[in-house]
Amino acid sequence: MDFYDDGNMILKEIQTLEGHTDRVWSLAWNPATATSPVFASCSGDKTVRIWEQTPSTRLWHCKAVLEETHTRTVRSCAWSPSGKLLATASFDATTSIWENISGDFECVSTLEGHENEVKSVSWNASGSFLATCSRDKTVWIWEVMPGNEFECASVLQGHTQDVKMVKWHPTMDVLFSCSYDNTVKVWAEDGTGDWHCVQTLGESNNGHSSTVWALSFNAEGDRMVTCSDDLTLKIWETDVGRMVLGDDHAPWNHLCTLSGYHDRTIFSVHWSREGIIASGAADDGLRFFLENKDGLVDGPSYKLLLKREKAHNMDINSVQWGPGETRLLASTSDDGKIKIWELATLT
Repeated sequence: MDFYDDGNMILKEIQTLEGHTDRVWSLAWNPATATSPVFASCSGDKTVRIWEQTPSTRLWHCKAVLEETHTRTVRSCAWSPSGKLLATASFDATTSIWENISGDFECVSTLEGHENEVKSVSWNASGSFLATCSRDKTVWIWEVMPGNEFECASVLQGHTQDVKMVKWHPTMDVLFSCSYDNTVKVWAEDGTGDWHCVQTLGESNNGHSSTVWALSFNAEGDRMVTCSDDLTLKIWETDVGRMVLGDDHAPWNHLCTLSGYHDRTIFSVHWSREGIIASGAADDGLRFFLENKDGLVDGPSYKLLLKREKAHNMDINSVQWGPGETRLLASTSDDGKIKIWELATLT
């Protein structure tokens, strides 16, 4: 077991999971399995692996390998809010929907329409919509119909380059996409079923100056963190009260920029339910940030809580906190491995 000590917090390496034969791009924890955690991982080896924890040993093992469906890299995976369906997005231009049917995962639907690589997939909070994005510069919104049918509700065109990630707001049906064109776009439905871009976060309004790779929301949904090839993390804020009242156009404003913490592209960022931001980058390192509450600064700021150099042997592609209030974090890498970490408080 490996430790990194930063005064009052410690990062423990719990387990290294092997099995994928190529880089591991992404992973997703099943939101419905907080008591005995399950997560999915996807890889350049064209497969998806389902991992579950053995209660007696508290160690993870591979429960299933989903293969022979995608013909190219599987880039992204996401569980529906109920935990019953798993969506997987692939460079073969399709998104597959898997259902756990009495312990066996079956591909129950294949979504086609993108012209080339599908880069990311995301479910909305109620599980009624699925979003996908692609190198073809488009974002698709799919409406989930009865009987595992998916109907394209809208094709969103506005990005001028490859779209790297889509993410729904945690409580509202507002969609966010980030792109190789250096922007984050905010999309909302206008009440007639049409979806529109309601805001673009770009360099002109304190946005990123290079590819935006990922974004994540805090538990309340009033703040968002984005990460980029420009080596920065940016924190954004909105008036969530206005959003609750039905104002999908409540603007997002730049709060602060975290720079100087990674020296290569930051590929992944994830905000834990208790407010800790984890980031993973091409410098093979992990960083953890927390809001600085000492009151000595003008406006909100975030401080480095902990850092871990060489967490993997190669680029870190994804960092994801476990469901609920857990301090478990999983990371995936070009080294083909998944690592499970625990952020613990020293007593």
